[in-house]
Amino acid sequence: MKTNWKNREGIVYSTNQDFEYDYDLPDEKETLIPEKQNLKVFTDNKKRKGKIVTIIAGFIGTDDDLNSLAKELKTKCGAGGSAKDGEIIVQGEFRDKIYDFLQNKNYRVKKI
Repeated sequence: MKTNWKNREGIVYSTNQDFEYDYDLPDEKETLIPEKQNLKVFTDNKKRKGKIVTIIAGFIGTDDDLNSLAKELKTKCGAGGSAKDGEIIVQGEFRDKIYDFLQNKNYRVKKI
């Protein structure tokens, strides 16, 4: 796997023509099953010019699974949003609707 040469730490030069640098790639998290996820659903309007958003925090898993769940929630609510760093942000106040949806999918959910 070829990656950016600037990410090579600790090696200056090698005379071996068959040398391949061993990259330390971060381990990808495994996604926990829904029964073991502890999700928190709450609304917030700070730093958003007074607009209310619903935040789902505490997701543990891969970015693909996070984006997949975010897409389902945004489709269910008919709203926009984003997903990053284990959080899903849905534009609008949909705390009850998201709470019910996640419980039907067997997630452990708390309203805050």
